[in-house]
Amino acid sequence: MSPLYQNRRRLSEELAKQIAELNSQKFSQLDRFALWINKQIGSFRFFLLLLAWTVLWLAWNSFGPDALRFDPFPAFVLWLFISNMIQLLFLPLLMVGQELESRRSDLRAEIDFEINRRAEEENREILKRLEEQQREIHQLLKNQ
Repeated sequence: MSPLYQNRRRLSEELAKQIAELNSQKFSQLDRFALWINKQIGSFRFFLLLLAWTVLWLAWNSFGPDALRFDPFPAFVLWLFISNMIQLLFLPLLMVGQELESRRSDLRAEIDFEINRRAEEENREILKRLEEQQREIHQLLKNQ
């Protein structure tokens, strides 16, 4: 095997090890919970759930039987209170989850940068060897 191939293989193994470490990065139980919440809240399914809940709540308290309405029509005070509590509870979890995702993203970016840097080095080496071969071919043709 050529030294270039051996070097490339060694570098690839190092990068694979770094990627495996990134994927197996240990998060605390709270971190994993924040990531799970972030994933759930950031889904379209959650948006549709909140939309349906809001529409049903407002419709029931606007058009339902008078005796069964629990949050009267113009103000919907209970609905506003519950909605604000949901926001107050989920906002910090979303921010923590985004911070964790940001850290992982930064590590991935560093690995990608390293891959690109090494690929550029390999390309320079290949171009250098091609230039050497071209000079040798030119020299051989000149000597004939």
